[in-house]
Amino acid sequence: MKRLLPDGIAILLFLTISILYFLPSMLDGRILLDHDAAAGIGAGEEAKEYYEEHGERTRWTNSLFSGMPTYQISPSYKSTDTLKAAEKVYSLFLPQYVWQVFIMMLGFYILLRAFNIPPIISTLGGIAWAFSSYFFILIAAGHLWKFITLAYIPPTIAGIVLIYKKKYWLGGILTAFFASLQIISNHIQMSYYFLFVILFLVIAFFIDAYHRKELNHFLKATGILCISGILAITVNSSSLYHTYQYSNESTRGKTELTLNKKNTHEDKGVDKEYITQWSYGIDETLTLLIPNFKGGASKPIIQNESAMQDANPKFYNIYGQITQYFGDQPFTAGPVYVGAFILFLFIVGCIVVKGPIKWALVGATAFSIILAWGKNFMPVTDFFIDYIPLYNKFRAVSSILVIAEFTIPLLAILGLVNLLKNKEQLVNNQKPLIISLAITGGLSLLTALFPKFLTGSFISERELMAFSQAPADFASQLIMSLETMRADIVQADAWRSLIIILMGCFILFLFVKDKTNKISTVALLIGLSIFDLWSVNKRYLNDELFVPKTDINKTFTPTEANKFILEDKDPNFRVLNFTTNTFNENNTSYWHKSIGGYNAAKLRRYQELIDFYIQPEMGKVIQKITNQEQLELLEDEDTPILNMLNTKYYILGTQSTSVLENKFRNGNAWFVNNIKTVSTADEEITNLGKINTKETAIINQDFDHSNRIGEGSILLQEYQPNEITYLVNVKKAGIALFSEIYYPGWKATIDNQELPLFRANYVLRGIDLPEGEYTLKMSFHPHSLSVTETIAYIGLMVLILSILFLSFKTYKKLK
Repeated sequence: MKRLLPDGIAILLFLTISILYFLPSMLDGRILLDHDAAAGIGAGEEAKEYYEEHGERTRWTNSLFSGMPTYQISPSYKSTDTLKAAEKVYSLFLPQYVWQVFIMMLGFYILLRAFNIPPIISTLGGIAWAFSSYFFILIAAGHLWKFITLAYIPPTIAGIVLIYKKKYWLGGILTAFFASLQIISNHIQMSYYFLFVILFLVIAFFIDAYHRKELNHFLKATGILCISGILAITVNSSSLYHTYQYSNESTRGKTELTLNKKNTHEDKGVDKEYITQWSYGIDETLTLLIPNFKGGASKPIIQNESAMQDANPKFYNIYGQITQYFGDQPFTAGPVYVGAFILFLFIVGCIVVKGPIKWALVGATAFSIILAWGKNFMPVTDFFIDYIPLYNKFRAVSSILVIAEFTIPLLAILGLVNLLKNKEQLVNNQKPLIISLAITGGLSLLTALFPKFLTGSFISERELMAFSQAPADFASQLIMSLETMRADIVQADAWRSLIIILMGCFILFLFVKDKTNKISTVALLIGLSIFDLWSVNKRYLNDELFVPKTDINKTFTPTEANKFILEDKDPNFRVLNFTTNTFNENNTSYWHKSIGGYNAAKLRRYQELIDFYIQPEMGKVIQKITNQEQLELLEDEDTPILNMLNTKYYILGTQSTSVLENKFRNGNAWFVNNIKTVSTADEEITNLGKINTKETAIINQDFDHSNRIGEGSILLQEYQPNEITYLVNVKKAGIALFSEIYYPGWKATIDNQELPLFRANYVLRGIDLPEGEYTLKMSFHPHSLSVTETIAYIGLMVLILSILFLSFKTYKKLK
């Protein structure tokens, strides 16, 4: 037990730091309610109500984008409940935000302990990794899945390190366990990026094994690593399979269109412009050293006290519309800053650490930075988009800097261990420290003295274009004012970074001069890192961002318009809200089945429908009507696509009188008089603009269907998000269309006899209905779910038995 005391102290320190950071909001019971968090609540409300009523999860919701699977909205499966319970134990049942920061520190600590690094130095590493600015920005932005996924990556790699250190059972189980938790957290992009880190490390382990003549061990370890990975994938079969299935149908997948239409996607995945829209500037990389090197976050410059000291009163009204940030990205919530002295130690590590692991970490760091440049370094970016599997599935290439945020503190700690272990060598050879100080301190000093020398222009290209519309004299004065203000912002942080580096060097100087021992030296460095990173993170995740829980109710308080629509007892129709950013909010989805919505990966065909038809039709509605009296100006042919989606109400304001009923809607289902068969997606979408959607169905030849013209009535009887029942009276068999979104997995049955469903009018469901009176049921209970859940339970059982076996084996050894 005495041997575990230092680890216990480290865990207690992590716990204390996590609580203290969020203490004011914890005491007041306040929460973060940003755009993404609110959007998640709105998107999940229908599924939540279904779960509360039925005790099971629906895999489909009609609350946004006229209907979509919930795989990327609420990706929960019964097979993962056991691991979710284990996660709560691992995170000590701590409250929201606190537990996330806690496990971020703990995970990196576990990794460093796997490298046999002493507990106190591992504590410094855990803090340095967890408090990298980007992670706290993720919390502030509500990107918690991404944050949690990243928190489980270091302990996953810790397991890999242990495997290659011949601790096969422990390493294999740790790898499988934490990889399972990582995948459950459902941010495949982060997991994918770190596969490259694992590849770098495995190559390093191979080189080491080759030199040691231990290739048999390497092959055995690699085999165990593969088994652990397969086990983690097996445990997450349901999530991974349905994410994969959905990705093929979503905007992240391959389009079937070849038309040159704006906002459609290229053949192999997301298009290059979309992927590289958020690319880190080459010079912007210096934010790793100086956080505000490009101004910081995209918040009004008027909020920066340092900048406002040199403000020109003439432009006070304009400053509120101009951001501090002046880098290459469209906007940013904040920079990637790893800590000035941590970067200093990283460069020291590049010099003093020997062996293939160092080169793996250096290589991964360079790899991360170059790919984060995206459109600013297209030769490499093009290669990865065109030739590296899955790379083109993900946007925001700047986020690959998470790799550098991982490798920099890891090599920094390895470098520090080397310095402290070889004190005599440090006393006699201070060249590594001098080189690192010259680089990090020199860049900081140069920026502080001559800020424009490295930052280039303080005015972005977008701003220059905007200012060019103003009178020349006015624009010139404004630009001069902004340059002075932004120079102040950059200089202030450059001096700050220089001071942090010099303070760190002074702590090492005290150690060299025998004024401090190893423990006190590291303790001082821990204090310095907390001071440095904590103060930067408070710029982006501070107490002011937390709001009372009651604000949730305020956010989703129904307007008079919402109340008016909610009085309609029809259970299934759609609403189009013109008063919001229709395709960037889910408040409407909280109350109604919305034509719009917000989700990073909506169904691809629906997005194409938005681009080609829905947005143009919205423009026509706005042009023609602004109130009830003008409703008669709208004609059926103005909105054929909105009509076929059964859009019953348009919201043009917050009052009940601002709700307009669309009398031209097609309803829940209808028979058609004409059937047009086409062979390509291009023909599907172009012909859609040429037909009366009430009379004609456009069907791709890939679907088997008759050309029968039917006659009869179809009435909605009962609605659930994943099951819709219709009373059907068919006098003449034929094709009927339903105003529901087609997706693989939906089934149509009559008395438990399945009828083929096909896609019609680009996105809708169609059925060839037989004659007679009967009940038609459409349901979404994918068979794939039961198959993948069975596989997942098998994987979970293997993982649990492995943990029990290792526990028994350890118990016997201790006994």
